[in-house]
Amino acid sequence: MPAENVIAKRPYDADQSMADILRVATSEFANKGFSGARVDEIAAATRTSKRMIYYHFGSKEGLYVAVLEEAYRTMREAEAGLELDDLEPEDALRKLVGFTFDRDHENEDFIRLVMNENIHRAEYIARSDSIQKTNIPAISKLQEVYERGVKAKVFRRGIDPIDLHMSISALCFFNVSNRHTFSVIFDRKLETTAVHSRRRDSIVEMVVRFVRK
Repeated sequence: MPAENVIAKRPYDADQSMADILRVATSEFANKGFSGARVDEIAAATRTSKRMIYYHFGSKEGLYVAVLEEAYRTMREAEAGLELDDLEPEDALRKLVGFTFDRDHENEDFIRLVMNENIHRAEYIARSDSIQKTNIPAISKLQEVYERGVKAKVFRRGIDPIDLHMSISALCFFNVSNRHTFSVIFDRKLETTAVHSRRRDSIVEMVVRFVRK
């Protein structure tokens, strides 16, 4: 009998399919916002179908919430890997702030997703059962570093960890969210390695001086 070319059909991998959809959808929602994003385009880019996307995520809204959940989970998971316990409080704080700066710089899609969700007044984040819980460890880690610094008498008392987290986030977030407009308005190149390094050092130093006793 003549040999036949038999192509084995690979079993459907639901987890991999969902991961691929989330990856493409993240870029789609980050670049076009919730209203501008198209599920048809996400389906085409992942070689799946709109029907399959709705099977996994229920709706466009469900997919968007899942994208937000995955984005926050990924960011916090990376942060959880920071080893700060063996560092002196000030060194630990410097490492944490520097990490936040680098993480935001390398994840512009995340910054855009957060900006878009603020336009919607956190309407979709409010539908998530996990995002708030996902972010609790970020405050706990910062609080542990701060309280060690207070105990060691190198940090001043009376600083709320959530306020401190907000200040760190604001400085690092702005560096990504406004870099294009800032660059044009002030005719300054912000994408060079030297400028990036100086800005990083400046933000780290500002935060440390703010908490230092």
